[in-house]
Amino acid sequence: MDNDWDLETLAVRAGIERSQFGEHSEALYLTSSFVFGSAAEAAARFSGAEPGNVYSRFTNPTVKVLEERLAALEGAERCVATASGMSAILATVMGLLSAGDHIVASRGLFGATVQLFTNILARFGVETTFVSPTVPAEWKAALRPNTKLLFTETPSNPLTEICDIAALAAIAKEAGAWLAVDNCFCTPILQRPLELGADIVIHSATKYLDGQGRVLGGAVLGRKELMEPVFGFLRTAGPTLSAFNAWVIAKGLETLKLRMEAHSRNALELANWLEAQPQVARVLYPGLPSHPQHELAMRQQKSGGGIVSFEVRGGREAAWRVVDACRLLSITANLGDAKTTLTHPATTTHGRLAPERRAEMGVGEGLLRISVGLEAVADIQRDLARGLGS
Repeated sequence: MDNDWDLETLAVRAGIERSQFGEHSEALYLTSSFVFGSAAEAAARFSGAEPGNVYSRFTNPTVKVLEERLAALEGAERCVATASGMSAILATVMGLLSAGDHIVASRGLFGATVQLFTNILARFGVETTFVSPTVPAEWKAALRPNTKLLFTETPSNPLTEICDIAALAAIAKEAGAWLAVDNCFCTPILQRPLELGADIVIHSATKYLDGQGRVLGGAVLGRKELMEPVFGFLRTAGPTLSAFNAWVIAKGLETLKLRMEAHSRNALELANWLEAQPQVARVLYPGLPSHPQHELAMRQQKSGGGIVSFEVRGGREAAWRVVDACRLLSITANLGDAKTTLTHPATTTHGRLAPERRAEMGVGEGLLRISVGLEAVADIQRDLARGLGS
């Protein structure tokens, strides 16, 4: 399918290859391996001389549908699907970096990503320097001769800080490094990092791409030659996306544009309401004029997205009171779901980080993160008002 169709069309149609049965919906291939017609064909498939399926650890038709559809949405030459968002990040760094290489990363990252860079990669000789997500000069100052990768997520989790993707891409290019952008919060519907100069896009497909909290998945996207070593790591190490999960996520993409627009509308309405609550010290949402990087966000995003963070006066005790008073919102750390979810980052997603690291990132005890779902906004407000005493 040509990729010059609109995004909503690509989300529904891209990647479909019908079998001899002519099925309308994408087929689900639940098989571990594939049968060859001859020894010569098997050898050609294994060597790569002949295209085709070999073993579902690294080739599966259902997974291929998802990869081609997501690549079309992001404007990427190739997508490598993985078992989770974290395995997508792992496959990227293990495929492209070696011992002695250096990463410059945003200080505002998901807690598990920080743990991966500081506690695991460092043991294998890959060092990371963390800098402000919003000050490009810090990124440039942190560069070393052995810097190979600049890594960021924008908006950041959980403070919704916005990185200037084009500025970071220019810094990376000048240094001969790659820029990787975690596009989980926006998806290609709201933001396309490759068009802004990034080399690599990473997704936790578990979130908005699925959209209903059903399965785990991840993806790495970019130029073909850059994705080849990432695929090589996947083929050997096996952080493989299952065919069933790929099928679920591919079906989720069909409604992605509708959902992202609805999430954004609801989030903006909720953010405005939260700003008017006396118990709320500050609201962090890129769609609000009060957001520190609002202008930048509106330049590189189509809307503010579905994540709203806010700080409650009174620290952890007050924040937990809001959480415990909810009867509608789901108390869970997942996000991107049709159901609104609420979490206390300091004790969940970022709870394994040292207190000083959380303070450096700005993840305080009074901070709450809401992934705004598709319920009536008035009902979400009513549920939060109970704990806020509104």
